[in-house]
Formats: sequence, structure tokens, C-alpha cells
Amino acid sequence: MPARPAATASVLPLTIAAVLSPLLSAPAWAEEAGTAAPPGRGQRLDWGACPEGDYGIGMECATLRVPVDHDKPRGRHITLTVGRLPAIGDGGAEGTVVVNPGGPVGIGIEYLATYGDAFTGLREDMDIVTWDLRGDPNGHGGFSTALDCHWGYVETPRFPADQAAFADLAAANRATAQECRAADPALFDHMSSADHADDLEAVRAALGERRLNLHMTSYGGVIGQSYARQYPERVRTLYLDGVADHTGEGDAVYEGFARDGDAAFGRFADWCAAEEACALHGQDVERRWRALTAGADADPIPASVAGVDYTGRDLKAAAVAVLTAERPGATWEALAEAVVAAEDGDASGFVRDPAHPFPGSPQPGVVECLDWNRPADHAQAEATAARLDEVAPNTGGRLQMYGNILSCAGWPAPVANPPGPLPEEVPPLLGAGTWREFGSTARAVEDVAGSVAIEHDGPGHGLYWGGNACVVAHADAYLRTRELPPPGTAC
Repeated sequence: MPARPAATASVLPLTIAAVLSPLLSAPAWAEEAGTAAPPGRGQRLDWGACPEGDYGIGMECATLRVPVDHDKPRGRHITLTVGRLPAIGDGGAEGTVVVNPGGPVGIGIEYLATYGDAFTGLREDMDIVTWDLRGDPNGHGGFSTALDCHWGYVETPRFPADQAAFADLAAANRATAQECRAADPALFDHMSSADHADDLEAVRAALGERRLNLHMTSYGGVIGQSYARQYPERVRTLYLDGVADHTGEGDAVYEGFARDGDAAFGRFADWCAAEEACALHGQDVERRWRALTAGADADPIPASVAGVDYTGRDLKAAAVAVLTAERPGATWEALAEAVVAAEDGDASGFVRDPAHPFPGSPQPGVVECLDWNRPADHAQAEATAARLDEVAPNTGGRLQMYGNILSCAGWPAPVANPPGPLPEEVPPLLGAGTWREFGSTARAVEDVAGSVAIEHDGPGHGLYWGGNACVVAHADAYLRTRELPPPGTAC
């Protein structure tokens, strides 16, 4: 989910389905099994007060019952809470835009209520709708049925050296995840973005819309891509802002992320060449970096502040986290200084948190571990790592290996929603991204012919929510009329 960034500088009719019958109203905590209709059908959204009022912005809420397992529509049901900011123009709503600000924690209602001013222009003639994702833990502010556990946060691991170490890692991951799964096994097993997309389809049916206009940011983009893959005929428009590409097959998606890391390293090297504040100014940055990481793979470098030794793989993963920071600034200066210190024998400058010394961040794997392919054994992990080294020799995709891949090894629920191409029936998409996420966003939208991605050569995450006027104008026009800007548009 994007942080609310400072505004960035700018350069620059839906049909209604069948008549809906009344919603079987249930409080947000209610669950039941029985003979309910398939998701969304026969239900309508009975808009009323939200659990915490209208937030001073006119937010309305309704509840919607959906199956835990959409393949078993008459099984146990849970409740989603849906929010709406009604159109404010004199002519009323001419359509609906469904937004997801990101995740995987899914507090759509509170986020939209807090930052709904971002949609003031679009609200002139469009209703803005969001929903709190299934399973969002109590305490995070969501109002849908909760998976109330620690969400299986797994400590970022050291890259396993052999199959025995991989097996130990998988067992530790499994044990941590099982603690969360015990809270609600069925819901735990149905927390993928494909399940969220099925929920979104239920929202569409309950809204009475034939097709949806979707505005998806950050990890919400994975839900948007999943929805387009599962329900291509139900997509009218799909705007993706700063998203992870979920369209590649096999290791292709990780190769794309790895190339993005190497592109960021290239920007860092260019910055060092131009800025005297860089401790590597006037040096061959790439040559020194490759010599450092190769040497560390042969003879790991102590990081005294954390009491561990860093291999070249560890250094690469730590560097990617800094290279792709939302606002590089002083962090790139610190990275250059860390390189010099590591050459002198202390890698402490690469440690972000001594209590959690290995690069990356603990993963809320309840969602991610169902959305991304993972290795079954050490041989597969090593093969993926070797391939990423080939395509991105300076960064090697290590951050993805440490986080999304290795933290999910041994997960007790199978991958339910692996990346894959979007169907040809999906209409052209619009994407937008800052320099650090443009590549991934562009790959996601360009999987569909005729799509366009807008690049902003600056920092941040979530250009629309951040108020980039150029991006907002293009996105609003697209969501209203399906009009796309010219290819190569920059904001």
C-alpha cells in the first residue's frame, strides 16, 4: 500500500445488470453455511452508515456475503465490508470506479476515507467504491471477516547453502505459518489474490455493473491482474499504478524484477559519476562492486554490528533495498560509504536492522505465498539464483530470492495464483510508475496489446494517490472514456 507521498510535479456509460433482490444483511463478523446464492448474485449493496461513521467525507458502507471457497458457493460464507464515496456532481453518478490502494493488508475503506480527496475530480460524475479485503487481521482497521493471527510473518533467512539448510528453512517457515493457519484453516488456504479477485467479482455483481472500471495501486495491482485473468469480459478499464508484474511465466517474472534491480544500480553508478558527495566519485563503480561481491562470496565479510558475515549474495540483496528506495538522497551516499567500508573489512553499513540482519523484510506470506512460485528444494532455488545472476550480474534479484521466494519455502498451503499472461480479450490497460517501478508496471500493462504505461522520472510510490496532476488527468480520462495517452507519455 502506498504511503501518502507529497504531490509530484506535473508536466502537463456502464449498463446495469438484472434487477437485484434485497441483501441478506449480516454484521461484519457473521458467518454461515447453507444454501446461499453464488457470490454477489441475488444480493444488492444496501448503503448505510460505516462502522466508524462517514469519516467526514461522506463515506457509505454496505456488507456482502461471499463464500470462503468460491469453488464451493454453497459452503461457508464470510462477510466483506464495501465502502463508497458517492459522486458529488449535480448530474449524479454516470459510472463506478472500484479502487484498491494496495496491500496485501487490505484496509481499503479507511485509506479511501483518509485520502479520498485524491478522487475529487473523478467524483464529479463517478462513484468511488472500495472494499476491505478478506482476512485482514483485527487491529489493522479492516471491517471484513478477519484471519486474526500474526499473518505468518517469516524472518528473512540466510540463503541456504545446501539441501539440509533448505529443509531447515522450509520447516521453520511451515511451523510459523501453521500457527496462523490454526486460527482458520479454510480462510488461510483461500487468501490469494485470485480469491480477492473472486470477491471483487461478487462486488461487481452486487453493484449491478456489467463491467468494471478498476483503479489498482501497489499490491492491489496483483488483484487487478488476477481479476483480468479470471474475468476478462468483465473489465471495462484497468488502471495500474506502481505495481508488481504478475504476468510472466516461470522464472520470467523474477528475471524482470532482477533487471529492474540492475537498472537501479546503473542509476546509482551514474549518480556517483556526477556527485562529489558519493564516496566512489571518480571511480569505476561497477568494477569495484563486482570485485567486492565476488570476494565476499569466496570469503564472507564480517558485519560486526550484527555479528554475522555477509556473502556477495547478502550484499547484493541489501544493496537492492537501498538502490530502489522511494527517495534515494542520503541513502545512496550511505551505500557508497558502505561499499568502501566493506572493502576495508566491515560490512556493517549494509545492515539495516541488527536484530534482523539478512537483507529484505519479513514477508506477510498469507497472501504472497499463494501468489508467487516458490522452490521445492535447494536445487530449484539455486537454479533460479543462477539464472538471475546471468540476467542481472550486479544485483541478481537477491531481494526477491530472500523475500518472496525463500520466505515461502515449506508454506502449508499450495501456490493458488501463480503469475501468468492475461487473456487476449482484456481491453487495453493504462499504467503509471515512478522510475523505480516503471519497468514492472510497464511489463504488466504491455502484456495486453494497445496498452500504455506512463513514466515519471522521479521518486515516490503511487502517482495518482500522490497527486501527480499529469497522471491524474490521463487516468481520469481513461477511466471515463477509455481514451489512452500516446505511447511514450511521460509525466
